[in-house]
Amino acid sequence: MDKAQLADFLRRRREALQPEDVGLRRGSRRRTSGLRREEVAALCDMSVDYYSRLEQSRGPQPSEQMLAAVARGLRLTLDERDHLFRLAGHTAPVRALRSDHISPGIMRVLDRLADTPAQVMTELGETLAQTPAARALFGDETRYEGLMRSVGFRWFMDLSVRDVYPAEDHPMHSRAFTADIRTVYAKHGERSRAGAMVRALLAESPEFAALWEAHDVRSNHPREKRVQHPEVGVMELQCQFLVDPEQGQTLLVLTATPGTESYDLLRLLSVLGTQELAAGR
Repeated sequence: MDKAQLADFLRRRREALQPEDVGLRRGSRRRTSGLRREEVAALCDMSVDYYSRLEQSRGPQPSEQMLAAVARGLRLTLDERDHLFRLAGHTAPVRALRSDHISPGIMRVLDRLADTPAQVMTELGETLAQTPAARALFGDETRYEGLMRSVGFRWFMDLSVRDVYPAEDHPMHSRAFTADIRTVYAKHGERSRAGAMVRALLAESPEFAALWEAHDVRSNHPREKRVQHPEVGVMELQCQFLVDPEQGQTLLVLTATPGTESYDLLRLLSVLGTQELAAGR
């Protein structure tokens, strides 16, 4: 680990990143053009003290998970991410179609959707980043590990995640998640992570096993879906998708038709998301 070079690289990338690049207001009192350390720490979901020690060559060797968070927070390109890993004494992640690294372009779009439920997901349904409104609606989906990172896997293994949809819509979503998993399985084969997911679900979920046996390949995820929240109620939302084929990722954005009750409820949800973010939850 090259602490001095790591610190220099972090500082220079922070100073080069502008508030507008991450959806922040510059403000009249800002004297420097780059971001403050506390702003970068918030973007990386880590404490200011931890990030500051890295920049001051005083920190311990960061884990690969922490480095991935830093790469995402600083909006690094893949080349910059690889350089960051090497400076920290780790091997750069293998560049595969399925990657947890989000491109700077997708992150810039996400930054500008802070008041809208939006999240970046892998082809297996693993959530990599969420807006505050998305966290208010779905909860923090980035906290899971292993196969539980996939929303399709959680759908069959943890029935509480279904509470976000009305009960009468559950069979439709079960069929859709199964078709989604089958698509990725057919693409990458039985030795892939999708294969491991299928084996685990076949062993543990009779519902999934029955749907898998039906061999339905039609994804029935509706472009308009009903989503419910314990404090806001049921909303009719439209789903828009922005696909990054190089990373194998999708930016999901949920909106409501202006002038409808769902539109007003979605705005209320955005306020709740902002309040939770300010409270540090």
